[in-house]
Amino acid sequence: MDKLVAIAVIICALSVNPVSAKEFQNHTQMMSHGDGHLMDMDGGMVMGQNTDTLPGGCEKIAATKEITVRAGHKYSEKFPGTMYAFDQQEFHFDPCTKLTVHFINEDEIRHQWMMHGLPKYLYPKGMFHLEVSGPGEVSGTLILPPGDKTYLVHCDIAQHMEKGMKAQLKVGKGSEELPSIPGLTASIFPDDYSGKPYVAEEYSAPLPTPTTLTDTAKSAPVTTQSQTTSVFSGVSIIGLAIGLIIAPLLVNRFKGMSASEIVASIIELTSHGIGVIIGLIMRLIKQLSSKKIIPLSDK
Repeated sequence: MDKLVAIAVIICALSVNPVSAKEFQNHTQMMSHGDGHLMDMDGGMVMGQNTDTLPGGCEKIAATKEITVRAGHKYSEKFPGTMYAFDQQEFHFDPCTKLTVHFINEDEIRHQWMMHGLPKYLYPKGMFHLEVSGPGEVSGTLILPPGDKTYLVHCDIAQHMEKGMKAQLKVGKGSEELPSIPGLTASIFPDDYSGKPYVAEEYSAPLPTPTTLTDTAKSAPVTTQSQTTSVFSGVSIIGLAIGLIIAPLLVNRFKGMSASEIVASIIELTSHGIGVIIGLIMRLIKQLSSKKIIPLSDK
């Protein structure tokens, strides 16, 4: 009986085909869906491809570059606490460079190389996107905008960026250092292996200094009509001077763009400026809140 069971097990084992790894696939025959969107049924995708339209402010292609970026679990081994990574964490290019990216996925799962913050009038949703499901390669081309700016590059699959698949691409001198880039910049929430329970920091608003109505009235400045007029005159002069300085730059940036593209670009620039101002205000508030409060009795 035991011999019959053993023979049956051997026959079953020989009849089962071994599971082989997915073959490497080069996605070069993708269907165009318009607006720079290419896709095939085997998991290859390119979104936001732009091979010939110059961004506003670029009079010509400054340079033509090609890079190969690899993605996979093995590239995270040098970054403790991560699971996935690109083989490069930072890229540098001149403004108005025509860049072709060859993206190679070496894992058996889906990975992306997604670049954010591009001008929306030219790149839908402001991004350039390469994607491969399983081992394979896909290539796409874009033209980088003018100016000095740092762009986020990451994999948008759930938890892949949080587990290490994140990089930054600097155009020109770049505008900033992005946080939590593996091996380059500090994490916003650094890992803590001390075993101590997490204690959230409490914010305490500074106590107001007691004042009387008389003191307030005495300290309040008296603003005359002439002072108000002089302030508005000064602001008007400064605004006019700034307008005269940046007007030629704006003309160059919007050269060759339609009215709708100019409006979209102005909205994008305004949003970026507002974001910078809000960031500066938040940093100022954080610095003020970190100062120790001195009790009135100690003064």
